[in-house]
Amino acid sequence: MKYTLQSSAFALLMCLSSTLAFVPSSINAASPWGTTTESALKMADLNLDTNFDDVSVVRLLGLKRVKNIIRRNKAKTESALKAASAAETSEAAPAAAGKSGLKLIIAGAPASGKGTQCEIIKEEYGVVHLSTGDMLRAAVAEGTEVGKQAKEFMNAGKLVPDEVIIGVVADRLEQEDCKTNGWLLDGFPRTPGQADALASAGVTADCFIFLNVPDEILVERVVGRRTDPVTGKIYHMTFSPPDDEEVLARLEQRDDDTEEKVKVRLEQFHANVEAVKGSYSEIGVDIDGTAAPDVVSKAVGAAIASKIAA
Repeated sequence: MKYTLQSSAFALLMCLSSTLAFVPSSINAASPWGTTTESALKMADLNLDTNFDDVSVVRLLGLKRVKNIIRRNKAKTESALKAASAAETSEAAPAAAGKSGLKLIIAGAPASGKGTQCEIIKEEYGVVHLSTGDMLRAAVAEGTEVGKQAKEFMNAGKLVPDEVIIGVVADRLEQEDCKTNGWLLDGFPRTPGQADALASAGVTADCFIFLNVPDEILVERVVGRRTDPVTGKIYHMTFSPPDDEEVLARLEQRDDDTEEKVKVRLEQFHANVEAVKGSYSEIGVDIDGTAAPDVVSKAVGAAIASKIAA
């Protein structure tokens, strides 16, 4: 009889120990009793001296042994809970870092697909899309100090010097939307001097994306472009011609979208791009821009993720 009672008592204790070792999927998960795991542990401490079938578990196994069993299971449970909490935090951190406050620069020759990728990046990451033309016009309209300087050069028909452009860019990046949501500089800096000036102004980026497209493809893309003067929509005579004959008849080609002029623009681009890329060698990633836009977009996303992780 004594052996039976001892066995029953020990079985109860083992059941209690196994129950305490149960680890919920999160800290707030409920235990099988409808209480939290911490509450269950407290219950175990409180019920340490209860009897089972009129036999004291403590008297049979010894108080020290019972406490040691409960303490070991309690320690295991708390350790597992901390590990689960840490895992949840570590999983959430990269997602948050990858979606907010990014600082990106994208570069590429004319017709490399920057415009398309900028729209996708802006939608995917919620960053503020910035081009120098837009920033200059906004600074002039707002009447900022650098905007007034830029206006003088623009009104005189002169190129806005780098120091003024850098001032416009630095001011814009200090605005709250850029600080909160992050930013995407589109096609800037264009020269090594501009890259150095940005660095001197304290402007750094997380990732420099370069869309690499051979010149012969770029020329084909540019020469085939046509614009609808009514809607402003851009078509390509080879890749995306309009279906409507009326629209097709009114399409226009920009004056600088000829083969001769695009080659001049490409020469100017190549004269500076390697030096600019050199300024961002640690965060730079070359992307094959000849692929379909969705394929290029996936490569861009992978590049951003790799630089953030690094």
